Amino acid sequence: MKKIEAVIQPHKLDEVKTALIGIGVDGMTISEVRGYGRQKGHVEFYRGQEYRVDLLPKVKIEMIVPGPRVEMVIKALSDAARSGKIGDGKIFVSSMEEVVRIRNGERGEAVL
Repeated sequence: MKKIEAVIQPHKLDEVKTALIGIGVDGMTISEVRGYGRQKGHVEFYRGQEYRVDLLPKVKIEMIVPGPRVEMVIKALSDAARSGKIGDGKIFVSSMEEVVRIRNGERGEAVL
């Protein structure tokens, strides 16, 4: 099992969700987060005053998938989230040792 975390642009969320549901991803957790990477934020003006916005709004999607489905999920996610501009986001993949369903104590891939 693998945990896939993706940080994407907020306006791409609906496209990404549709793509993931389309390939059979059953569950995901979505959080509104703030951060920056290479783009380092930007400068805005409010009432004539300049101020720096260095933490930009992003959306973080987390899901656990069986090992054989990882590449399919990465492809669907990256295709749907890509705009070709800086700030499109990142995908992180890590190993998941154990998953436990709280309701009944089930363990492993049966929980997915």
